[in-house]
Amino acid sequence: MSRFKLIVICFLLAPAFIFSQKKNFTVEDVIINAYSKLMPENLSQLQWIPASHDFSFVKDNFILAGSVESEKYDTLSSLDKINDLLSEKGYDKINYLPPISWIDENEFNFIYDNKLIRVNVEANSAEVINRAPEEAENLTVAPNNRYLAFTIKNNLYVSLDGKEFKAVTNEPDSNIICGQSVHRNEFGINGGIFWSPNSDFIAFYRMDQTMVSDYPLLDISFKPARIKNIKYPMAGQASHHVTVGIYKIDDESTTWLNTGEPKDQYLTSLTWSPDQKNFFIAHLNRDQNHLKLIKYDVSSGEPVKTLFEEKNDKYVEPETPLYFIPGSPNKFVWLSERDGYKHAYLYDTDGNLLKQLTKGEWVITDFDGFDKDGKYLFFTATKESPLERHYYRLEFKNDKLEKITIEPGTHSVRRSDDGDFFIDNYSNYDTPRKIVLANYNNTLRNLLIADNPLSEYNLGKTEVFTIKNKEGIDLYCRMILPPDFDPAKKYPVIFYVYGGPHAQLVTNSFGYGRYFIWFYMMAQKGYIVFTLDNRGSDNRGLEFEQATFRRLGTVEIEDQLCGVEYLKKLSYVDTSRFGVFGWSYGGFMAASLMLRTGNQFKAGVGGGAVIDWSLYEVMYTERYMDTPESNPEGYKESSLLNYVDNLKGKLLLVHGTFDPVVVWQHTLLFAEKAMHLNKPLDYFPYVKHEHGVRGRDALHLYTKITDYFVDNL
Repeated sequence: MSRFKLIVICFLLAPAFIFSQKKNFTVEDVIINAYSKLMPENLSQLQWIPASHDFSFVKDNFILAGSVESEKYDTLSSLDKINDLLSEKGYDKINYLPPISWIDENEFNFIYDNKLIRVNVEANSAEVINRAPEEAENLTVAPNNRYLAFTIKNNLYVSLDGKEFKAVTNEPDSNIICGQSVHRNEFGINGGIFWSPNSDFIAFYRMDQTMVSDYPLLDISFKPARIKNIKYPMAGQASHHVTVGIYKIDDESTTWLNTGEPKDQYLTSLTWSPDQKNFFIAHLNRDQNHLKLIKYDVSSGEPVKTLFEEKNDKYVEPETPLYFIPGSPNKFVWLSERDGYKHAYLYDTDGNLLKQLTKGEWVITDFDGFDKDGKYLFFTATKESPLERHYYRLEFKNDKLEKITIEPGTHSVRRSDDGDFFIDNYSNYDTPRKIVLANYNNTLRNLLIADNPLSEYNLGKTEVFTIKNKEGIDLYCRMILPPDFDPAKKYPVIFYVYGGPHAQLVTNSFGYGRYFIWFYMMAQKGYIVFTLDNRGSDNRGLEFEQATFRRLGTVEIEDQLCGVEYLKKLSYVDTSRFGVFGWSYGGFMAASLMLRTGNQFKAGVGGGAVIDWSLYEVMYTERYMDTPESNPEGYKESSLLNYVDNLKGKLLLVHGTFDPVVVWQHTLLFAEKAMHLNKPLDYFPYVKHEHGVRGRDALHLYTKITDYFVDNL
């Protein structure tokens, strides 16, 4: 099997007496310090100020402003100053600076304690523009920066001035939900309120869950314990029905879009036309292999035209709205994977495909809109390498594509409104963080060069490289070695896995955060930590991702075993001591590798693991597996309940007892099967926790995981 080393991060192996002067990580570092002391420095709330070449950020409760023209920073406002201004008008003080949104070069808004507060730095004023009741959730500010839409329980409300809260919906049945996310946040959906461009209308989701099965969560806070039911549509079972309403602000009327049948279709990519006369919805059938983009008339609610359709023999996955071009209200950009990679397509509002804007064996990972004149579009993509994220500009007129970012790594870019200047926040293997101000020709100056927050700690060498699977496909891998690594010794290996859709673990970016600190800590304890992105993971194109279709857990195992075979050929690997850890889909993968690889793994930990896909939710599962009725063999093959008897090593399963994502039933059924077969499963329920273990209880979790490998591997 070939190996192509891409890059090595060298933490030079100094003499032992030097290492002894450096520190080792603790579990407290993993849980408490990973996102504070051990994170690279950043510039909080860094953003451009509208219609200018000025930018702002927050530091030590001060709002500072910089400019392209000057290296000096001005203080625009501060927490204390805002509180003084609020107190003068009899308003309550705020305890911190929440995220601010600039309205123009002098004013910004923010929401605090359900109040919309506006600050004018030039006039030196602050006032409460609008407010919502204390119990309100999902607050959404209108484009006019005055109106608020929000939900209370299952209904949608609007406030125009903070004095009167108007009910948009009045659904007495709590199982009918308005103004919130639908389809369990699949298809890029993260909210249910959609203001029109001129703030004249609110489009909103209405989700009827009355036909969806109740799922019981046990709340032991009470005596006796109580059941809290949630609506949880499992694969093959009844799914909720979604419609879209259009609420008109001036006459308080609602028009329901005639979205038609079948009622269990998926509605996503909701988008207003610039003139507010039309509304666009991507309709996806329940099989998720046929999409129709439909234009609606706002006044009547009736469909005007199906602009185009997309079909795929496996699945179609719309995740973004339509992006209308400034100055061309009849043209928009649509992102699609129809040619095998996520690219941009230019359409008109009659449904005519004008041209494919981008193409190649790479994907757009983030679309960043247009310059103010609509001459260019901007996006982030994997064009240089699946490991990297670079920022690009494409000129509509001649299809000229320009790469704007320069240094290797993972870039996150903010551009000025006119598209002339950029703030590039990036990292790579040996750059913790660098923020630069740039134009198209060169870097103007550094705004921040972060120190390495891990420089005082014992860190071994990290290698990123590729191996080939049996089909000759490159698989990207990362390996972290112990700080005192000696190639003459033998080391156990811990695989960290995820392996599922919409995740990529190996990238050219600086390693920090909870998982990385845990990796480094385990390397300090004498383990090699190995990660491989198998087929099914993200940002490699449809063929790579769809390889797992209808057989989740099979192709992924094949690729992970290529990693096992590669490691077995290394003289310094103890081939009898492989371990594996993962959470959620990674928990499913960890348990799968323990059970379905002929005992290649000696110890494993699976957190919040999917055990049987027939118990997981409709939208996700049916996309990748079809229904249990149409794919019984696939569900049988992937169900880990059918492999419990294979368990020979040490397996620890942990699960939040209040998990609404991967319900507790998954690992309870596995524990029951292990009990019946007299298999020595280790198990720990994290009481009252959901899909992750949060707060200080995470100390217990990571202590348990760490000790489990130390004791059993």
